[in-house]
Amino acid sequence: MNPARKRGILIGAALAVVAIVVAAVVLLAKEDEAPAATGGPGESGTSAQESPAQVATRFLKQFDTGDLAAAPVDDPAAAGAALAAARGALNPTAVTATLGEVPTTAGEATTTSATFHASWTFAANSVWKYEGKLDLVRNAGKWVVHWAPSVLHPKLEAGQHLSVAPVSAQPVVADRDGKALVGGDAAGVAPILQGALSKVASEQGGTGTPATVTVSRVDASGKPVETLFGQAEETGKPLVSTLSVASQSAAQKAVDGYQGSAIILAMKTNGELLAVAQNSTAGTQPKALSGLYAPGSAFKIATATAALQQGGVTADSQVACPGSEQIGTRTLKNENGFDLGTVSLKTAFAASCNTTFGRLAGALPKDGLAKAATQFGLNADFEIPGLATETGKVEPSSSGDEQVEAGIGQGKVQVSPLGAALMAATVAAGKPVVPKLWQGVETTVNTGYRAPPAGVLGQVRAMMREVCTTGTAKALKSSGAVFGKTGTAQFGSGADANGWFVGYRGDVAFAVLLEGSNDSKPAVQLAAKFLAG
Repeated sequence: MNPARKRGILIGAALAVVAIVVAAVVLLAKEDEAPAATGGPGESGTSAQESPAQVATRFLKQFDTGDLAAAPVDDPAAAGAALAAARGALNPTAVTATLGEVPTTAGEATTTSATFHASWTFAANSVWKYEGKLDLVRNAGKWVVHWAPSVLHPKLEAGQHLSVAPVSAQPVVADRDGKALVGGDAAGVAPILQGALSKVASEQGGTGTPATVTVSRVDASGKPVETLFGQAEETGKPLVSTLSVASQSAAQKAVDGYQGSAIILAMKTNGELLAVAQNSTAGTQPKALSGLYAPGSAFKIATATAALQQGGVTADSQVACPGSEQIGTRTLKNENGFDLGTVSLKTAFAASCNTTFGRLAGALPKDGLAKAATQFGLNADFEIPGLATETGKVEPSSSGDEQVEAGIGQGKVQVSPLGAALMAATVAAGKPVVPKLWQGVETTVNTGYRAPPAGVLGQVRAMMREVCTTGTAKALKSSGAVFGKTGTAQFGSGADANGWFVGYRGDVAFAVLLEGSNDSKPAVQLAAKFLAG
């Protein structure tokens, strides 16, 4: 064979080998592409076929938004309705779900699963976290999430749904009945005392727990099956006050409904403060506790007590009640000039005869009224933790005219709403009363007092009851067995006056003060509203 022919045969053979190799490579390449074309699970495919991890990620993104209409799930209607119901019931501020683990799947697999981490945020930054699970199935050649109630929570079963309930925070300061005054679910209770309550709580170590919610799975009837989140744990005990949310709310509602400046202070007749309320017109300083005012005829409780002890009279003694009378250099008049003639001391007290009590006061020793006032705690000095307080200031008179004025609660006599309520509490209790705000944190008594004798207080009670049945506060006849005394006290130039009602019912003593009301009748009306509440 010649060289040229031999070379041609070799070249042809080489080309044939190349052709065979190329054909084999093409065939292998097509075989490698076949699984991608049919969408084998668990393998990286084309954009037309998502892996289980991609499907789960897309589903969770839709889960976060609360809209599963376009989510890769085998029952979009059921899934969307269940998620919407859950979000509607739980009312979260945010929902976040992130993908966890996704097992590798073989090419022939038709089911797999994925874990995810769920986080539901509620009001007050209360966060519910749990690990969930998604079951995925191949549906018409594509991976989708298989819907079941357990997708919402792994413990949720068919026929069950999620439910939320609020859990009140443990208060920092609680009232006498365990209701929140500071922290917890307190909402504006005792506004004038919030600073004092919080300050003492911090000093005494009062603690509470943050507000949260409980999430439960419940059956079709709504009966709880299991609490999934939010079991309340007490991390501390609140400081307990003597205040009463019910009494405080009644007092605050009464003063807030009055157009002018209004103050109400109430206490148990054992001294435990129940309510300290004043409206916005009265300002932000706690006048109820330390504001000093002329008490007007409310002070006749002390004047009567002094006369019963030092003036040789009884509640049944006959006394004159002219419409006007000059005593010393002072001319006293009864309101609207009424003239009762000669009546019992009890009747004169009920009608609030200025002329009667001015004359009785003028006949007393110069320190007579101060002694009686001291027997009601009006010159006492108490240190109530957290509060700055004044009960009153009544000193011996320097002249006869001054004593006449003091007898009707004018001149230099000064009393706070706290002192006025303390006076009523002393009448009711028949013994000295120490005001207090706390249970377990005692009031310091710097200057105490001794109450009037029982026989005297018995007569004063009868006189105060007469005020509320036939006298100046007879509008309280329908408010139960109320004992009290009205008062109108001029201030400044004398053109204006404050209105008072001081009294007690049962074991609750209280004082109502209306600045600039020019009459005691509105104070009586406010007392009725408070008692009704």
